[in-house]
Amino acid sequence: MVAIDPPLRADARRNREAVLDAASMLFAQEGGDVQMSDIAAHAGVGVGTLYRHFADKKALQAAIIGRRFAAVAELARDAEELTDPWAALETLLDGYLQAAYTDAGFRVSILSPVEPAWHDIVAEKAAFGASVSRIAERAVAAGLVRPDFTGDDFILITRGAMSNMRDDRTWRRFVELALDGIRRR
Repeated sequence: MVAIDPPLRADARRNREAVLDAASMLFAQEGGDVQMSDIAAHAGVGVGTLYRHFADKKALQAAIIGRRFAAVAELARDAEELTDPWAALETLLDGYLQAAYTDAGFRVSILSPVEPAWHDIVAEKAAFGASVSRIAERAVAAGLVRPDFTGDDFILITRGAMSNMRDDRTWRRFVELALDGIRRR
């Protein structure tokens, strides 16, 4: 039997969100080398409070990613509803990357050489990944993309675009070139 964590008290929920907001901002400004004590100070909580919510930096990065995945999983479900497989792929790709463009902490966590604690966000990652795979499979079945295109390739494109997010024009150009490379003529 799986134990279900009790809901957090209102003050604990506020502290957790403050830590996530501070970590997102500091990761965006300083990269993955930011210290947990700096995150706690910026969030206005003690280090003990931070560690009650997140065992280590990997767990904190996973929570940042999980928060974003929860939002983009809904975007992916909406994209799946589109009847045109190419429009579904483009809509999901653009929406996901637009969200990443405005969330530097998410980008740093995704692109960090330190692997996040994925086991902390299994449900969020699985929901998003399942939608991405179905959208990729539909595009392949419709003959719109190369036959070996998969959901994993979608992730490769998004990581490449994220690493080119110096400005809006640069990452969009990367995506344009990537889509041209996978599109079947």
